[in-house]
Amino acid sequence: MAELPSTVHLTSHPVYLSNHGPLMYEDENQRTWLHFVMDTGGDLQVRLCQMNIPCEHITITTSPLTWNTMPSMWMLHLSSQYLDSMGRFWRIVHHVMEDDMEEMILELMDDS
Repeated sequence: MAELPSTVHLTSHPVYLSNHGPLMYEDENQRTWLHFVMDTGGDLQVRLCQMNIPCEHITITTSPLTWNTMPSMWMLHLSSQYLDSMGRFWRIVHHVMEDDMEEMILELMDDS
């Protein structure tokens, strides 16, 4: 019988995520996070997946438009949102660990 995925909701979030090349961010512990802009048909959302791969070993191509519109850094603000380098606030929709992959979804707040 197949095992169900083990999902744990996390409440301890990275203090900051700094741009480290196209689609990549690095947190204060030098962990690599890949980001993907999600088309939800409404609010702008970004999915961040923590990968245990050194940045120099990741080769991904992306549209310059996507890379140029993403902030160079996110800083944890309060306990449930981030402030980006463009002065916008992002709500943490969820932050989970499923099996061995950590995932966080950020949503641009309406008043940003």
